[in-house]
Amino acid sequence: MSLGDRLSSIAVFIEVARSGSFTTAANRLGLTKSAVSKSVGRLEERLGVKLIYRSTRSLSLTSDGEAFFARCSVAFDEIADAETNLSELKIGPRGRLRIDMPAMYGRKIILPLLLEVAKSHPDLHLSTTFRDWVINPVEEGVDLVLRFGDLKDTTGLISRKLVEQRFYFCASPDYIQRRGAPLSWEEIKDHECVVSYRNGAPHSWVVVNESGETIRFIPPPTHEMGDGDAMLAAAVAGCGILHMPEALVRPSLESGELVPLLQHLTPARGSLYAVWPTTRSLMPKIRFVVDALVNAARVGRLG
Repeated sequence: MSLGDRLSSIAVFIEVARSGSFTTAANRLGLTKSAVSKSVGRLEERLGVKLIYRSTRSLSLTSDGEAFFARCSVAFDEIADAETNLSELKIGPRGRLRIDMPAMYGRKIILPLLLEVAKSHPDLHLSTTFRDWVINPVEEGVDLVLRFGDLKDTTGLISRKLVEQRFYFCASPDYIQRRGAPLSWEEIKDHECVVSYRNGAPHSWVVVNESGETIRFIPPPTHEMGDGDAMLAAAVAGCGILHMPEALVRPSLESGELVPLLQHLTPARGSLYAVWPTTRSLMPKIRFVVDALVNAARVGRLG
């Protein structure tokens, strides 16, 4: 018996089990009642077990039939979902997509890309939130999360690395004139710093020293802020040293509002990830947007 015939007989059995009737199953499948009954009989013969108790008035599944139905129905439903999702991918993304992203990076870098996608695909509707702390997309009911940094707990999640960003130390000319520039990363402890504040604690900084060793340390939390725009404004105003992804400080560096520091050190790098629940892994809208972000990263649009 070919694979197609074997799968066909299983599909017939699933329909019989769901409808609770050979006659109803036959009508739904466009077959005769006799053909449905024979198909189930051949399946039972091939498996060597009884799947259905038959009587003149009703039918019911045996214990083997219930176990077989439970496994096969899930598999066939997943196949049907996969076919549907591939068909929808040809049509384009549709429905509401809930995305959470870092506040400043999300607004300046990601949001313009998402708006381009939404404009080109009017059946896709965005719900965006901007937060600078890690959330669990399953608990928050979010379809897609974009986050910098290594993922500590990926249980029930799928992640894809989008891009690496160089992190720069920088400060305003006014601050450097007033306090001087640190000559080593160790000297940062003697300076004022503008630090990201998350979950009740200042965020650590990362540096790669002259030996190529990656070091993580907590800078002096002179000013603690929970928003990237506020941090950048504070640094430009001369309130301290800033440590931030290149894409976010580049305009200020090019304008001269900020000056790079410790350039003899190799810039530390932070990875941007797209993260989504495994339960949403086949959603065409998620796959489409993630692919769009991957393509944007490939041409340098993610910084």
